[in-house]
Amino acid sequence: MKVFRLDDLEAERAANNGAYLSFLRERNMSAGLYALQAGELDTQAPHRQDEIYLVVSGRAAITVGEETTTVARGSVVYVPAGVAHRFHHVTEDLRVMVVFSPPEA
Repeated sequence: MKVFRLDDLEAERAANNGAYLSFLRERNMSAGLYALQAGELDTQAPHRQDEIYLVVSGRAAITVGEETTTVARGSVVYVPAGVAHRFHHVTEDLRVMVVFSPPEA
């Protein structure tokens, strides 16, 4: 069994001065913690894997393909592989759990 505490993951991500911390990699999936500060730009490009985002905290909008919605704590968003997507209008510091399948390359 592998168990992770969100507070520990956030501390490790912050200590490494990065917006993204990959913390799990298995044969069929990988997971990480993504962070954007209020007002920060999301510069990610489409991925080759399907993704699920679980918003842990914060508020923002997300555009996936041609669709846009607002997200906050508890929101879950599915992004198909290869589809352009980004968070924007980040009004509260955003923390997002990301699951890739297959694992992120």
